[in-house]
Amino acid sequence: MKGRFPLRQALRRSGRDGSGLLPQTRLGGPMPWVIAIMIALTVIAAGGGLALRNVAANARSEIAGGVTVQVVEAAPAERDRQAGIALALLASREDVAEVRRVPDSELEALLEPWLGTDAGLGESEIPIPALIDVRLRGPVTPARLAVLRDVLTASVPAARVDAQSGWLVPVFDAVATLQWLALGLVLLLALTSAAAVWLAARSALGANRETIEIIHLLGGTDGQIAGIFQRSIGLDAALGGIAGLVLGLAALLVLGQQFAQLESGMVAGGGFGPVDWALLAAVPLAGIVLAMLTARITVLLALRRML
Repeated sequence: MKGRFPLRQALRRSGRDGSGLLPQTRLGGPMPWVIAIMIALTVIAAGGGLALRNVAANARSEIAGGVTVQVVEAAPAERDRQAGIALALLASREDVAEVRRVPDSELEALLEPWLGTDAGLGESEIPIPALIDVRLRGPVTPARLAVLRDVLTASVPAARVDAQSGWLVPVFDAVATLQWLALGLVLLLALTSAAAVWLAARSALGANRETIEIIHLLGGTDGQIAGIFQRSIGLDAALGGIAGLVLGLAALLVLGQQFAQLESGMVAGGGFGPVDWALLAAVPLAGIVLAMLTARITVLLALRRML
C-alpha cells in the first residue's frame, strides 16, 4: 500500500486522473483507430492463411492414394480393348481399393471449355485417351507406381500411369508460398502495432514529464506510472480490437461468398472449422496483450533514462 496515496495526491494536484497522462480521449485520439485497422488487417491475413491451409489439406486428403491411368490410343476400338484389359488387371490387384473408368461423356464435358462442343471421340474427330481413376490402399510411393506401371505396360502398351498428387505439386508449392506470405504479413502487422504503441507511449511521456517528476518526488514508483499507461493503452486496444475483429470478419465473409460463387471443389475446401474461428477470435486478445506489454516496457525503459 505504501506509495499509492502520494501518487493519487500528485495526480489530484496536477488536475489529472490516471488516463489523463495520455494525450487523448477514448475513441477521440488516433490510437484505438490505428489498433482497429491493424487488427482488421491481421484478421484478414490470418484468415487467408488458414483458408489456404485448409484448401491444401483437403486437396491432399482427396488425392491420397490416387493414380490416373491413360490409354493413349487413336483408334476407338483398340483404345476400348486396352482400357478393358487395364480395368481387369487393376481390379484383380489386392493393393487397389477402387477403380473406375471415367465415362466418355464426362471427359467431353471436361474438355468442352477448351475444345468446344464439336470435339468428340469418333474416328474422324479429336482422339481423346481413355481415362481410368484408380485408388490404391495406402500412400502412392515411387516404388509402387513403378511396379504398377510395369504390370500395365506389359499387357497394355498404350497405358500411361501417373500419380494424381504429381499434377498438383506446383499448386501445393504456390499455396505454401502464400501461407508463408500470410504469416509474414501477420508478423509485420504485429510489429507495426507495437511500434504505434511505442510512439504513443513515448509521446505521452514527453508531454507529461513534469507530472511524472512530481509523482516520483511524492513517492510514486515506476511500476505505478507504467501501470497507468498500461491500463490506458489496454482499454484503447480493447476498443480497437473489437472494432477491428468485426471489420476483419465482415471482410472474410464477403470474400468467402465471392469465392463460393466459383463453385470449385478445391476452393470449397477452404472453409473454416471451430479451431480456425477460435484462432481468429484470439487475434484481438493477442493484440491487447502485445499493446499492454509494449506500453509497460516502453514506459519503464524511458523512466530509467529520464530520472
